Amino acid sequence: MIHSVRFTCVLDTNVIYPVNIRDLLLWFAHYDLFTVKWSSSICDEWAKVMREKGIAEHEIARRIQRMSDAFPDALVENYDGLIEGLQLPDKDDRHVLAAAIKANANLIVTNNLRDFPAEELAKYGLEAKSADDFLTDIIDLNHARALEAFKELVANRRSPELDAYQVLDQLRKVGLKDTADYLHALL
Repeated sequence: MIHSVRFTCVLDTNVIYPVNIRDLLLWFAHYDLFTVKWSSSICDEWAKVMREKGIAEHEIARRIQRMSDAFPDALVENYDGLIEGLQLPDKDDRHVLAAAIKANANLIVTNNLRDFPAEELAKYGLEAKSADDFLTDIIDLNHARALEAFKELVANRRSPELDAYQVLDQLRKVGLKDTADYLHALL
C-alpha cells in the first residue's frame, strides 16, 4: 500500500527514459506523492540509452544534472557490496535491487517486471510495479494533488507546448494508458 511521501521508490532506467514517463513520475515526486530514488548506475544506464538515441553529451549531462538538482536526496550510494549476493533473472539488473535495498525502498518502478520476480523481491520487503500501475495507485491515493501535479507538468511543457489532452495522448503512446485515462476522467 502506498502511503505518501514516506513511500520510497527506486526508478529503473526504463521509466526514466522516455521523457514522458520520467516527467510525470518526477512531478508526482515533486508534489510529495512519493519519495524518489535512483543510483549512479541507473543514471549511467540512462546516459547510455540517450547516447544510443543520438543525444549530445552536453545534453545528457544537462538532463542528469537537472534531475539531480531537483532531487538532491534521491541518489543512493554505497550499494555495490550488495550486488554480488543478489539473484535476478538478468544479472545486469542486480544494481537496481541493491540500490532499492540500500535505500530501504518500498518499491521498484520498472516496465521490465519479468526481471524482478515477486518472490525474490519479497525477501527484501520489496515489490516491483510498472509505471502505469504505480502512477494509477498514486492518483488513487490523492486525486487533487495528482491532478495538480499533472496540470503543472502541462503548464511547464515546452518544445512543443501541448494542452492537457495532447499530453494525455503522449502518455498513452508510452504505455501509460490507465494513468492517462484516470487523469482524463479527473479533468
